[in-house]
Amino acid sequence: MLVVVLVLVGGTSSLLGYWKTIQKLGRPGVKIVAESIHDPDGKVVGTNSVYLPEQALNFSSQPAPVTPLELGWLPQDTTYGRRIYKAPDDFQIWCNVVLMGSDRTSIHKPQYCLTGQGWWIDRSELTSIAMDRPSRYDLPVMKLTATSVGETASGEKVKASGVYVYWFVADNELTADHLQRMWWMARDLIRTGTLQRWAYVSCFAVCQPGQEEATFQRVKEFIIATVPQFQLATGPVSPKISSLAPPKSM
Repeated sequence: MLVVVLVLVGGTSSLLGYWKTIQKLGRPGVKIVAESIHDPDGKVVGTNSVYLPEQALNFSSQPAPVTPLELGWLPQDTTYGRRIYKAPDDFQIWCNVVLMGSDRTSIHKPQYCLTGQGWWIDRSELTSIAMDRPSRYDLPVMKLTATSVGETASGEKVKASGVYVYWFVADNELTADHLQRMWWMARDLIRTGTLQRWAYVSCFAVCQPGQEEATFQRVKEFIIATVPQFQLATGPVSPKISSLAPPKSM
């Protein structure tokens, strides 16, 4: 038994060493631009970032900083893109992209992000959004509906709801399933020696309890308008007509 264990350990070490020598980085599935990204104090923490448009639909936006917690925990070759979008009625969407480099630990299970900020996940739904650019395809997304309880200055408890939509994208690969992403990453590494540069894209909006579905519809419209501007990968061409397309005249 000891001999078998030693052989397995030695074989695994050799295999991992071999993969490391042949490993090459895949192309990102999102656009990278030479624009600095900052921490909350305004210090430059990266000279490149994932491109996000300044305007989308009737939303204007401003850059959002990378937190000290992220800078301390995530690998140094992680690339970020994040903006806070605001509509004329003050409705806001936080859009965030985290792109891994040569270290796969840049991306973790998204649920940790939400619960770590004091949100309770009430419901998780795997769904898709019908995209119409650059071609018709279904973008797989995970939709999380969450609840948070805060407190006013007078001590009154205030309940809020949140809609969190996320997915993962690499070179010609899309999924909203964290485990599938992990499997595909291992598969590509074994088959071709390519470590795909996965990106984790998320959109988050806060709303009043009972407004979750209306909020999701606004987030969905935002995604349809914005994603073609920064995401390079698409899914298989879909025969479906976009849900926002006008009906044909009779």
